[in-house]
Amino acid sequence: MDEYVKSISQLRIDRTIEALKKNNMNAYFVEHHEMLVQLLKDLIPEKSTVGIGGSMTLFETGTVDFLRSHDINFLDRYQPDLTPEDIKQIYRDSFSADIYMTSSNAVTESGNLYNVDGRGNRVAAMIYGPDKVIVVVGSNKIVRDDQAAILRNREIAAPANAKRLSRKTPCNHLGYCTDCDSPDRICANFVFMRKQMVKDRIHVLILDEQLGY
Repeated sequence: MDEYVKSISQLRIDRTIEALKKNNMNAYFVEHHEMLVQLLKDLIPEKSTVGIGGSMTLFETGTVDFLRSHDINFLDRYQPDLTPEDIKQIYRDSFSADIYMTSSNAVTESGNLYNVDGRGNRVAAMIYGPDKVIVVVGSNKIVRDDQAAILRNREIAAPANAKRLSRKTPCNHLGYCTDCDSPDRICANFVFMRKQMVKDRIHVLILDEQLGY
């Protein structure tokens, strides 16, 4: 990355981290993957039960591999040969896990998290249930304000996920949201998380990379 582009990106990250902290969320700038691994070790005690939301970022950062290889009771929704009932049970068990891990569709510079879900299991666990929520995001998820967060989902996250999941939706073919009425629609629950009542529950880890959707 060009040094001047990197310096602008760092300014946005710094503003976002300060805003998240003001909103009662812990926030960290993760300079490299070794630091990410150390933070995960610090934030996830051995023997913890950990659930995750659907996230390409957790795969791209090696977080899923970390959870699979450490002394953790990982509720792995991506195990092979799981039945729909198995997956439903993992979703329910994740709601009462010690720790829930996910990414976010967008993070605003004012310190808000924005997420759009289909079933709602991910946003439900983020809002209430696990005592600790760890959110791993790339700097590409940072946007100026709430309207930009909504637009980011409509023009990037939702179309990309619909294509990844081979959904028969207009956004899969057009590349932008039309607020469709398709049976395959994946956007049903729209959640902004702002200033939190429970301090130290939510931890946002920001890497200066292009990660996920």
